[in-house]
Amino acid sequence: MDITYFARGLAVGFAIAAPVGPIGLLCIRRTLANGRLAGFVSGIGAAAADACYGAVAALGLTAISSALIAHQSVVRLAGGVFLCYLGVRTARTQPAMDSMTVEAWGLAGAFGSTLALTLTNPTTILSFAAVFAGLGLGTMTGDRGSAVIMICGVFFGSALWWLLLSGVVAFFRQALTVKRLRWVNRISGAMLIGVGTLSLLSLAR
Repeated sequence: MDITYFARGLAVGFAIAAPVGPIGLLCIRRTLANGRLAGFVSGIGAAAADACYGAVAALGLTAISSALIAHQSVVRLAGGVFLCYLGVRTARTQPAMDSMTVEAWGLAGAFGSTLALTLTNPTTILSFAAVFAGLGLGTMTGDRGSAVIMICGVFFGSALWWLLLSGVVAFFRQALTVKRLRWVNRISGAMLIGVGTLSLLSLAR
């Protein structure tokens, strides 16, 4: 067991989570609408999915990765439809400046939606496989202890990014008015619908 794998996993998890895509957009929008906790919990859902895909790449679970790639059209279809649904829902949401607390079921929904969206992105497993190969890590089936440590590092690295992002966005939230938040919702919704539509159009190609 090599404890240095935790640091490597931390770096990989942070690097893969950092590019702002639809999940980052959701995290930002929810932080603005419901506060830092809602945004951070949304990010934790993505971090959990990253850890799952990191486990597939680290442990060399070729059956799972092959099945995901083989059925990527179905997975992408589900992800695209879900993104469009979230986009419409986001665009129609009326902002409330005092909505800084979220019920438990709301936090569970925030976690579950980003978990599902990240898991329905087959390119995530390819990203982890490419990064692991680039770092010369390969599969770690012969050292399960180090693999588990690396997977934990991936989760905490991804979670660290979401903690930083939600914190920064929450800091600037006080400068927003209800009117500005309404436009944030509309623009965020339109962007989510656009990403979802592009995902669906890619199936036609």
